[in-house]
Amino acid sequence: MSTAAATDPAVPGISADEFQALEQKVLRTVELIKAEREAREMEKQARLAAEAELAALRAQMQAQDSRSGVVEAELSTLRQERDAVRKRVEKMLLQLDELA
Repeated sequence: MSTAAATDPAVPGISADEFQALEQKVLRTVELIKAEREAREMEKQARLAAEAELAALRAQMQAQDSRSGVVEAELSTLRQERDAVRKRVEKMLLQLDELA
């Protein structure tokens, strides 16, 4: 179709109603694309936020694991000290029994 035929209203082609319907379809398509892009962006932001939260939780978990190791070591040391004190007390009690 030549440009003269496209601009000449006497040339049969697309009616005004058909053109309007096509225009509406194009506008709906554009709106759908915009909505899809917005949804993708929102999903991306939510995913990034979730990843950041996950990273923070992993860091907290590692810190807790580290603290747990320190507490377990301290508990083990305290148990050893308690056993040593218990043995010394038992030894002193045996010595007192021997004196009596």
